[in-house]
Order: sequence, then C-alpha cells, then structure tokens
Amino acid sequence: MKKLFLFICALSMSFLNAQDITDALQYSQQNIMGTARFRAMSGAFGALGGDLSALQINPAGSAVFLDSYGSVTLSTSRIDNDASYFDGFRNNSSTNLNFNQLGAVFIYEYNKDSKGVNKFSLGLAYDQTADNADEVFAFGRSTNSIDSYFINEAQGVPLDLITLRSGEDIDDLYSFLGETEGFSAQQAFLGHESFLIEANDLNDPDNTSYFSNIGSGVFDQEFFIESRGLNGKFTLNGGAQINQNYYVGFNLNSHFISYDKITQFYERNNNPGSTINEVIFTNKLSTTGAGFSAQIGGIAKVSEMVRLGASFETPTWYYIEEETTQRLETFSDADGRAIVNPRVVNLFPEYRLRTPLKATGSVAFLFGQQGLISLDYSYKDYSSIKLSSDQGAIFSEVNREISNNLQGASTINLGTEWRNGQWSIRGGFSYEESPYENDLFFGDRIGYSIGAGYNFGKFKFDVAYDYSEQQREEEFFPGSGFTNFAVVDSYRDNFTFTLAMGF
Repeated sequence: MKKLFLFICALSMSFLNAQDITDALQYSQQNIMGTARFRAMSGAFGALGGDLSALQINPAGSAVFLDSYGSVTLSTSRIDNDASYFDGFRNNSSTNLNFNQLGAVFIYEYNKDSKGVNKFSLGLAYDQTADNADEVFAFGRSTNSIDSYFINEAQGVPLDLITLRSGEDIDDLYSFLGETEGFSAQQAFLGHESFLIEANDLNDPDNTSYFSNIGSGVFDQEFFIESRGLNGKFTLNGGAQINQNYYVGFNLNSHFISYDKITQFYERNNNPGSTINEVIFTNKLSTTGAGFSAQIGGIAKVSEMVRLGASFETPTWYYIEEETTQRLETFSDADGRAIVNPRVVNLFPEYRLRTPLKATGSVAFLFGQQGLISLDYSYKDYSSIKLSSDQGAIFSEVNREISNNLQGASTINLGTEWRNGQWSIRGGFSYEESPYENDLFFGDRIGYSIGAGYNFGKFKFDVAYDYSEQQREEEFFPGSGFTNFAVVDSYRDNFTFTLAMGF
C-alpha cells in the first residue's frame, strides 16, 4: 500500500473524525479504570490514599501506605449501544478484556515518631485511562442522501483536476490530490470517479460546479462504527508524611493513545431519476499519540474522623499522528458496479493537543476500623482544549468550535467501605457533567458500583462491579454537508479483579 504525507489541515479540514472536536474531547477525558477497590468506591479516593489507583487522583496517597505494597488488576467490560436513527432502532453489544493496572509503592521510614518528615514513598504505576473498544450500528430511512457530502466537497474543484489522464491510475491521482490540493479534492475525485456526482458542464475542464446522480426521495441507510485500542499512562510518584498528620506527593506521567476506528456507510434508493441506487463508503482512521503531564497533591488529618485532600493536574501535552484510508463503491441498477479503492494511506502531519487542567477537592469521614465515607469533587474546563502544529496545519476553525461548544464540567464521586473481620463491603456513585454546553450532543454520565474484598494477611483479593450510562449524538461525518446522526444510549458494565500484596 502506498503512503504519502498529506498536510490536510492547511488546505481543508478532515471530516473523518481526524482532528475534530469529537476526538479532541475523547483524548482529553481520563477515566482511571483502576483497582477493584478503587472502582467499587467509584474512584472516591482523593482524601484517602492507600490504594495504587488513588495515586492517580491525589499523588499524596502513596505516603498513606504503612508498608510497601503492590497490586495487579484485570477486568472484563461489556458495552451495550442502543442506536435510534429516524424509524430504525438497533442494539449492539461488545465485550473486552482489559489489563487495567499494575504498580507498586515502596515505603521508607524516617523519624517515625518525631516531628518533621516521618517517611518517604516512591511509586511506579501503569493505569489504563480509556477503553476505546466500541461498536455502534444504526439504520433507518432518511430524506437526506450521502450525495450532499460529496457535492459539498466538490464545489469549487476544477473538473480537469479530478479527471484521470491517459496512463494514470486511481492511486496516482488520489495521491497527487492529497499532496497538492488536500482532502476536499480527494473527496471530489471519489464522488466523480464513482459516478455519484457529475460536472454541470462535462466539456469544460475548468468546470467547478457539480450535481448528484442520486434522485431526491427516501433513502434506506445503515451506519456501522467499530473502534479498538486503549489509552493509558505510566506514573512515577513521590510522597512524604510530615508531622504525622500531613501527606504530600507529586506525579510525573507519561501518556499514550492507541485508537483505530472503521466506519462504513450504506445507502439504497429506488427514487425516480436516480442513476446511482446504492452507495457504500468506508473509512478507517488510526491514531497514535504520546504526552506528558504532572500532578501535585496533599492530604491532611484534620481529626481522627476527618480527612481533607486537594490535588492539581496540569494539562496533558500530546503529540498525535493520524492516518486514514478510504473506499467508495456505487451500484447502478442499469449500469452495474463502480469501485474506487485507492491503495493509499493518507498520513496527516503531527499535531499537538493540549487538554484541560484538573483540580480536585476531597473529604473523607472515618469511623474507626469499621468503615468510611469519601467524597471527591473535580473540575475541568473543556473549552480550554487547544490544537496546534509546527508543520503547516491550521486549527483555528476547530479551536473556535471547541471554545464555542464546550464548557467547564464537574465530576462528583462518592464511595463507602465497611469492614467485618477480614471482609470489606464497598459501594459508590459517580456523576460526570457533560462537557458540551448543549448536552443533547453528549449527555451527563451517571454510574454506580459495588464490590467486596478479603484480607488474607499478606495478600488481598478484591472484586468490583460498576455500571454507567450516557447518551450522545453520533454524527456520521462531522462538519460535512451531510449532517445526519444517530442518538446512541450507551450502557457499560465492568467486572474488576485485583490481587494485592504487602511486602
């Protein structure tokens, strides 16, 4: 397969979900998958510490450990998507196995019973921050055709530019257009070469206006999305206990993104005047990224019963690379099938993504050895997300869309744990406000969790179940002339298992 560097943003924005507001938001959200104890309490650990995943909320939590400690976590996740699209409704579900977490904290005692520094802690951890596996299938009958996508892209593109010359093949011209003219010219070529659109004046090589070979009426449509991959981070943590009642800590985090998404759109019509009766449009997006962030935090023992915590996480500065492939197939009841399948990978120039900073305040109430209740409140201003590049890409339009459509969002996590002998019973609740000003695009997320653990002495085993639900609008081709979308209700549940050991 051929490859080319395509400086797409300098010429035309991509409508393949590459470098748009949807994925900028996705990469800016972190959902620590975490240990079973962490998930059973819905992640409300900012004033508690004493858990490897708690370090990701408040770095001071490492100094709360009494002894050196390590844990490893696995989970199974299931997501059900109910997609409503005009008169159609479809449920699609998928399952996935995740290696959520691995880490250890090493405790070094120092002046244990005196004032000043009582001990130091050093932590090393890996945490998964997002599971990108997902599947959505939508179908229904619409009065809008996919032809509007190609018509919108083609207007203003000269006919001579998208017409094959003698001895030139599809790969060569598609590659040339990407290198010299940009994404819109490539889409115009796909539509023209598949006979989906036609020039108003076939005899004028300078023609820049086009019409559709699909007649108006109703269209039976299907849209399928399949995505894979995960996001995660590696953390170097340091902490200290001071004057018995205060804990401080910091994290240096190295992040990564691995994301692949395939979309396939199908349309069928029997409308009068249509010379094209079927369309199949397939796109694949692959994203890789690496980033860096830092965190600081503190925990204070206000009394034997009350703990307070506060932490601050800098923005994550990502460097991201993306590539796409495309295939368009049309069918005419009269003339047969046309396939335009460029064997070319479009390589987008590397760009930078700056995510929002995050502030968290926490309080916990401890009832001796019997139990506890913990509450975390976090805030992130998603309108501060910013894309930029050193390689000629221009993101002013996307950044303006982010600023106009996203907002500051609050997250509340509430958790509790109660002990009876060697057993622990846990529960939790979480609420995450929509980052969109209009929450019809992306709704609030609500979650519940329960779990249990058993202390064998040196070893501990924990299990958790958590459930969340959220509604969103899944736009098929964001920012394009084809504005159709499905309403998707997502229900996700997870079983998590952690084996931990003190040493």
